Amino acid sequence: MAQLFIKRPVLAWVFAFFIMIAGIITIPSLPVAQYPAVAPPQLSISASYPGASPQEIYQGVTRLIEEELNGVHGIVNFESTSDNSGSVSINATFASGTDIGKATVDVQNAVRRVEARLPQTVRTQGIHVEEASAGFLLIAALTSTDGKMDEIALGDYINRNILGELRRLPGVGRAQVFASQRALRVWIDPDKMVGLHLTAADISATITAQNAQVAAGQIGATPNPIGQDLTATVIVEGQLNSARQFGDVILRANPDGSTVRLRDIARVENGAENYSTTSRLNGNPSAGLAIQLSSTGNAVSVSKAVKAKMDELSKFFPKGVEYSIPYDTSPFVSASIEKVVHTLIEAIALVFIVMFVFLQNFRYTIIPTLVVPVALLGTCAVMYATGFSINVLTMFAMVLAIGILVDDAIVVVENVERIMAEEGLLPKAATQKAMKQITGAILGITLVLSCVFIPMAFFPGASGIIYRQFSLTMVVSIMFSAFLALSLTPALCATFLKPIKADHHAKKGLGGWFNRKFDGMTAGYTKTAAGLARRSGRMMAVYLALVIGLGYIFVNLPGSFVPEEDQGILIVDIQGPPEASANRTIASLKQIEAIFKAEPAVENIFAVQGFSFSGNGPNSAIAFVTLKDWSVRPAGSSVPEIAERVNAQLAGLKDATSYALSPPPIDGFGTTSGFSFRLQDRAGRGQKALKQAADELMAKAAQSGVVTNVRVEGMQEAAQIMLAIDREKANTFGVSFSDINEAITSNLGSSYINDYPNAGRMQQVIVQADGRSRMQVEDMMKLNVRNASGGMVPLASFATADWRKGDPQIVGYNGYPTVRITGQAAEGKSSGAAITEMERLASELPDGFGYEWSGQSREEISSGNQAPILFGFSILFVFLLLAGLYESWSIPLSVMLVVPLGIIGCVLAAVLREMPNDLYFKVGLIAIIGLSAKNAILIVEFAKNYHAQGKSLLESAVEAARVRFRPIVMTSLAFTLGVVPLAIATGPSAASQNAIGTGVLGGMISATLLAVFFVPVFFVFVLSLLRTKRPVDDDAGADVPPASAAHP
Repeated sequence: MAQLFIKRPVLAWVFAFFIMIAGIITIPSLPVAQYPAVAPPQLSISASYPGASPQEIYQGVTRLIEEELNGVHGIVNFESTSDNSGSVSINATFASGTDIGKATVDVQNAVRRVEARLPQTVRTQGIHVEEASAGFLLIAALTSTDGKMDEIALGDYINRNILGELRRLPGVGRAQVFASQRALRVWIDPDKMVGLHLTAADISATITAQNAQVAAGQIGATPNPIGQDLTATVIVEGQLNSARQFGDVILRANPDGSTVRLRDIARVENGAENYSTTSRLNGNPSAGLAIQLSSTGNAVSVSKAVKAKMDELSKFFPKGVEYSIPYDTSPFVSASIEKVVHTLIEAIALVFIVMFVFLQNFRYTIIPTLVVPVALLGTCAVMYATGFSINVLTMFAMVLAIGILVDDAIVVVENVERIMAEEGLLPKAATQKAMKQITGAILGITLVLSCVFIPMAFFPGASGIIYRQFSLTMVVSIMFSAFLALSLTPALCATFLKPIKADHHAKKGLGGWFNRKFDGMTAGYTKTAAGLARRSGRMMAVYLALVIGLGYIFVNLPGSFVPEEDQGILIVDIQGPPEASANRTIASLKQIEAIFKAEPAVENIFAVQGFSFSGNGPNSAIAFVTLKDWSVRPAGSSVPEIAERVNAQLAGLKDATSYALSPPPIDGFGTTSGFSFRLQDRAGRGQKALKQAADELMAKAAQSGVVTNVRVEGMQEAAQIMLAIDREKANTFGVSFSDINEAITSNLGSSYINDYPNAGRMQQVIVQADGRSRMQVEDMMKLNVRNASGGMVPLASFATADWRKGDPQIVGYNGYPTVRITGQAAEGKSSGAAITEMERLASELPDGFGYEWSGQSREEISSGNQAPILFGFSILFVFLLLAGLYESWSIPLSVMLVVPLGIIGCVLAAVLREMPNDLYFKVGLIAIIGLSAKNAILIVEFAKNYHAQGKSLLESAVEAARVRFRPIVMTSLAFTLGVVPLAIATGPSAASQNAIGTGVLGGMISATLLAVFFVPVFFVFVLSLLRTKRPVDDDAGADVPPASAAHP
């Protein structure tokens, strides 16, 4: 193939242009993401049971749905929350690769099967199944600058005019409004109702009768008599449409002609559907709308689409209403990719400098440099065809591939230069001869490097997805490198290079000084390598000691999944005392807002009272804190530094427990960073025993030096009132149990009656006792129920109320009652060590309690179990391929012995920089396996041919090491400097870049410094041990340069 392109260089350029054009066309269409679609598909099932206790919700709603979910295909786990706000939330996680559309249908069918067994109120309110990731992509906030619209009005505007528009956008999974839409609220006065002998049931029945749609029909509708010339639809004003009309509803007409109207015993207003949440933006009232991604949504694209739609809708906002985006996770993604692109450019520049220093000729240097953009653009085209995205993994692959891309081209250029210098051939003839010598070697190295990365593409789970996009990007880049090394590079060498003299290296000036110094270093290296190869037995003992030391350090290297990044965001979880009212929680929120406002790096604080990731309720709150851009923050204002300062102040709050945490590194794996532990009651020991076990575990964790900030992610026991109804007494008074329930629910909870038309939208009519009538237990006991004879009987006549402590929230995980426990690894400890420590502490709990891991922790454990298999397959594939190429078992063994020498550098670099064995480190290790083998192949290939010519094993190994020393140092130095920008990166995604860059940098340094000395030792020792004799082929040594060639 190379000979064709040498004869037809224009054709080589045509192929190169086709590749570049394909890349240029597809790059704008490539989605941008922080990671591939790693998180498994998730579905959220939500329902509402207003006024019900957590226990009633769990038994009557949640458990029934959970039992049906157990049979849904592809489901991995599900977690439920039933709380005292009357809400049910079940998050179901499916295996990676599950068709989320089919899974949605399966879940909806499961819900439909159990729906008939659920309470009527739950069925009326509806059960919603939605696709959504765990965390929020962004939050849009509406504020009224002139104060004419309050929070309820803003919330109603969002529900009417914005919510539906955003839900229809591609990639949006779920949209949650932190404000309520309007509803017709009927605030009844129980005292007035008693005097008029009215009950809540009377009011509900009357409203239902008076506020009804009537389908009256038509005048003159067919069939009609002959001569009927007119038809007209009759419209009856059956539905009420204003608070005034509802207030005019007649509840009773008295014999004297007087009437009792709804406004006589109730305050009727156009209020809110619920008052459970309050939103604040930088301390001012607002209404918020949180967007969650679907499983296929792209953060950057969806964020842009939402902002564009909000800009469009804002043109029609009422006067004085403005919107802002106080919380957005996508800027970090864009900044991370931009940072890696800069790293890519820096790597190319450093590689160019190294090549120019060694080659000392612009023409020789520019040829390998031209290959880089062509190969990278071709890789982008293939990425688009395979559905990949521009993410940190694919970009890292491109950065690491730069050294490999120029390496193949350098091999060609270096060989052409050597032949022109030694044999005096013209560039075209020299190129033709050079390609006959090295085509096989290029193809062999390409296959070897590909075999290193290909096993990564077949691993399952989230880590498998990450490995796949990285590995296939590397393989595609390597394939393009090989193709260009056999097409464009020889074509350029034949047409662009000029003839050179044999003594062209012996030049004056800086270049001549460098060559002389390098010649001296080569001579010293050759002497040392020869001495070590003569003592191959002793050196193998040293090697064995190094491998044993490596094994000890490697197994004790702390584990992790992916590093936590400074995403410019903090999430503050706030829990007030169990009995705290909304007003007390808002007061705590104001204190927390003041603490963050004192930080110069803070840009926005969006806070919600009544909602948190730990649970919903008046004592719960959450704050989303966004920092300024990384470039304008003052020193000491990274997310970890601010979190440390703020948490020290938050610990001093007297009326709330709160923590400032960063989001999870990968969206979809939980809501905050750290580990996610689920303590389960596996033996039916009960909520009390489960809580005691959790308290015991928390006490043990507090004494551990491995974990910190360990806390129960939930709500503490709160005051509850146990209302005991004496059914026999109630029966004596002639009171039915259903009437008792109706009276309690309508007064203390809220009773949804029906809907009414309000400004073009159907909204709910809700009956509830006025706030002043449900403040004390005595108010509840004064409630009256009508008996069979029409008399009014107070609740206190047949019921008693007792105070007690109870759970405001019940959590389930995979069908077991559960306590959610979260925390972080202590300073200097890895997340893997934290996982091991929590498992050790949990093993000391009483029998009957088990545990499971959730979110990122679950994936970390899974990826750790896969790593040894991954390494083993990569090494095995390379070994088998080499055995097939060389038709030998001994030569591949001498090559593969070099792999631990590269891994030594990876491990030592991680230890020195206190980095864990995370997913990026594992990716770097795989890369080093291939790169170490590549350098060894360059020496062993030549040594094999020298030995085939009849030289001794020692002479062959030493001569091959001397001849290949300069190109190995040049290509290794180019690759090493190419990854330096990754290892020292700062700013967005710096932790990820450092993680992969540090391991690869250390591995390349050790693989180069140690391998150039040990590979000759391996060759001599292995072939001597196995006593391998290879016959001299007729063309033996055809690819080997003369022994006098000091320079490549």
